[in-house]
Parts: sequence; structure tokens; C-alpha cells
Amino acid sequence: MKYGKLGSSDLNVSEICLGTMTWGEQNSEKEAHQQLDYAASRGINFIDVAEMYPVPPKAQTQGRTETYLGTWLKKQRRDKWIVATKITAQGRGFDWVRGGPGPIGRKTIQEALDGSLKRLQTDYVDLYQIHWPDRYLPLFGNTFYDPKQERATASIEEQLEAFAGFVKAGKIRHVGLSNESPWGVLEFMRVAREKGLPMMASIQNAYSLLNRSFEMGLSEVTRREGIPLLAYSPLGFGHLSAKYLNGAQPAGARLTRFPLFGQRYDKPNVLPAVAAYADLAMKANLSPASLALAFVRSRWFCASTIIGATTLDQLREDIDAEGVTLQEYVLAEIDAIHQRYPNPAI
Repeated sequence: MKYGKLGSSDLNVSEICLGTMTWGEQNSEKEAHQQLDYAASRGINFIDVAEMYPVPPKAQTQGRTETYLGTWLKKQRRDKWIVATKITAQGRGFDWVRGGPGPIGRKTIQEALDGSLKRLQTDYVDLYQIHWPDRYLPLFGNTFYDPKQERATASIEEQLEAFAGFVKAGKIRHVGLSNESPWGVLEFMRVAREKGLPMMASIQNAYSLLNRSFEMGLSEVTRREGIPLLAYSPLGFGHLSAKYLNGAQPAGARLTRFPLFGQRYDKPNVLPAVAAYADLAMKANLSPASLALAFVRSRWFCASTIIGATTLDQLREDIDAEGVTLQEYVLAEIDAIHQRYPNPAI
């Protein structure tokens, strides 16, 4: 396993991060601990959770994912693990999370962070991320920016000032963004520099063969500002494993159980693109999942790839992709497919 510094932070993270959003819905606590034990045996030291997990989000299960990690974490040496979690922002409903998330300020962060720390059974979080912008932004399959959807929010300066207090108190080591835009990242960085407030360590956005939108704008921000990508959904909700091709509905799979959850992937060019990438994987003597993961890992702007699995066999295959280096002809064919089906799941 390879490791590297996360942006300007002092966090030395594995290039594969263990994703967890199935824990508490598709995976039991025992299965979550088995995944953690196996990930640890393969050198992973980076785990990503969120206060609203598991997904699909609902009141009956909210917080279980952090709880499952917490019961495992209390038996470990805490300083060996880099734990990332996320605060739920406004705009998505989820009234059961803290009675409905309000603007991200000191009171909101205090309540969310204390809840996460209690469930995680730790006294600090290594990376605390805003799950999506507190302000309005079209997300999760929506692309049209509609100014009429603007909502009341705390300013970015107010948010950073609030985070600064918890960093100073030792409850947060570093702060990160998720599902952000180029403007949002640059504004956070500008305000942090001008006011001497915490700098953003990373940005966690979707990135895969089906959604390379990070390359348009945000990759330059990574280059100029030193804020790297934590790539989530590198397998496009499982599509890039090719398991949903030809109308297949594998038992227990996420989109078999929750067909309405993956709206970003319910678009006309997704399956044709997946089929093309699966054919290329066969030509390259790789599994479709290995091809997809190796591609994401090969991108210079990606600090760590977040993988999630419901079985140990899936987890093993995903981690094994760390040893795959794509040949130049494969990368060229990937770009050719991308030209035919550009960002079908943006």
C-alpha cells in the first residue's frame, strides 16, 4: 500500500480509503468489523464515514455507520487510524438529523460533531468534511444552476470561524469539503488565507469513468491551490463492475434493493458506456472493476480512492486493483470511449 500527505495537512493517508455507507443497512456490525479487519491487513489506514450514513438515509438507521466504526475503533490504537466524517448540511431534508440541519455555524457544528464523536468513541476527528455546500448548488445528478433556489446560509467566513474554534480545541485536526464547485473551493481558500482560518485539506467529489467532471475546472484548482481529490463512487454505484448489464439485478445489490436511489446513473448513455468499458477490460485481461479503479487511482489529482463493498470478495478485488497499472493503449481507448459517451452520469 502506498501513502501520501493529504494536501497541505499532516495526514499521511493510504491511497485507498475504506468507504462505509452500506454499514447499518446492507451490512451488519459484524460484517463492518470484518471489512475493517481485512482493510487493516492490507495496509489501509483511512476510513470515511458520515453522520447521516447509512444510505439510503432514514431516521431508523441514521448514525449506525459511525456507531459500527466506533465499536471497532475503541479496540484499536487510535493514532494509527485516520478517520474522516462529514457534517450534514442544509437543502436535502433529513429532518431526523439533529431535528433538521440548520446553517453551518458554531451551534450546528457543536451538535453534529459531539454526536459523531460519541458514536465514534473518540475525542477527535482527523478530517471533518462539509458533506455538501451549505449554500444552494445543483448536486447528485442535477446540473442546471437556478438562482431562484438560493437559500439563507452562513457565510463562508462564518463557517470557517466556527470550524477554527473546534480545531483549536483539538476536536478536529483538519477540515475538508465535499460535493463542491470550483468557485466554492476557491472562496474557502481565499477567506482562509485572508483571515488566518483553517485551510481546506481536501475535496471529496464523485469521480469515475462515468463522471470525469472534476477534470473541468477542479483539477486546475488542485494544481494551483494544492487541494487534492478524495474520489467517491469510483465504480459508479457498482455499474462499472458490469453487474447491471443486460438488465441484470443481482440479489442484494444496492440498485436492486433501492432502484430509485441512483438517479445520477439512470441516464441513457450510462449502460452503453459501461458495456464499452467492460469490453475494453476484457481485451486488457482485467475485470471491469479493476479497470475502473486503476483509472481513478492513476489520476495525478487524486490523493485517495474511496472504495465501498458489501462482501469481502468485493473488497478484496477492489484493493487488489491497487497493483494494476494501465498501459498506454488502454488509457488511449478509455479516452476514446469517453469521447463517445462524455460524462454520462455527471
